[in-house]
Amino acid sequence: MLKVKNVTKYYGDFKAVDNLSFSVGKGEIFGLLGVNGAGKTTTFRMIMNLISPTSGEITFNGKKIDYDITDKIGFLTEERSLLTKMTVKEQMLFYGALKSLDEKTILKRLDKLLEKFKISEYKDRKISTLSKGNQQKVQFISAIINEPKLLILDEPFSGLDPINVELFKNIILELKDKGTSIIFSSHRMDHVEFFCEKLVILVKGKCVLDGYLKDIKKNYKIKNIIIEGDVKISDLKMINGVINVVKTSDQYKVSIKNESYCKDVFEYLKTKSNITKFVLLEPSLEEIFLAKVGEVYGR
Repeated sequence: MLKVKNVTKYYGDFKAVDNLSFSVGKGEIFGLLGVNGAGKTTTFRMIMNLISPTSGEITFNGKKIDYDITDKIGFLTEERSLLTKMTVKEQMLFYGALKSLDEKTILKRLDKLLEKFKISEYKDRKISTLSKGNQQKVQFISAIINEPKLLILDEPFSGLDPINVELFKNIILELKDKGTSIIFSSHRMDHVEFFCEKLVILVKGKCVLDGYLKDIKKNYKIKNIIIEGDVKISDLKMINGVINVVKTSDQYKVSIKNESYCKDVFEYLKTKSNITKFVLLEPSLEEIFLAKVGEVYGR
């Protein structure tokens, strides 16, 4: 288990991370979210022992993270970190050696991973000749060539088409099922909702929301009603408790202050004869994220 306990990091007078605590269990996918500059990258670097916290502690399976522990950690960075003049094979031999693996083990694992990622034919190709999506596959392979016990994924689907997004999703879930602890970070809230049971939202280095996603949604008062039928936006906005109404191509999303106002909307719709859909939904993670970030920035 990874434990981040009361961690604070200063760069001079600037506080990049402010008293952050969370834990990630074996076989758990944990969401670490925030806008750019929120402190995510600093947190990743502290977990990797690339920089030290100003205060607090970070442990993995009860031990302070050192070189022996970092050999068991994989990190897929948001920025490309590939040496593009190397071939895929050369790159993996280099990265694998950094994780204390011998050449025979690296090449055996590489062949299996290239097949899994459907790029076996690129083993001896220079990375610079590969598409952006295939470079992302190589970068992912470099992050898991050491069969990590802890894996940090920062925007893992960058540059991928929908088919390869599904491929990556399946591989991430396979790693979870094998017991890998995973920290997942993305600006795509739908991806976070797909993977993560627990999460933390950082704003200006400080945790503004944390816990189980199901509880976060349940406790967030604003709810949404999805309606299909012939209604007027102006009429919906006049209903008690309605905050906003958004029309898409064939339906309306009505945001209400809390669930108790659902009956007021329903009473209005009873006067209409052509309503084909009326569904009360929990808010999306994206809505909650925008609201919490907006509170800090006064939006």
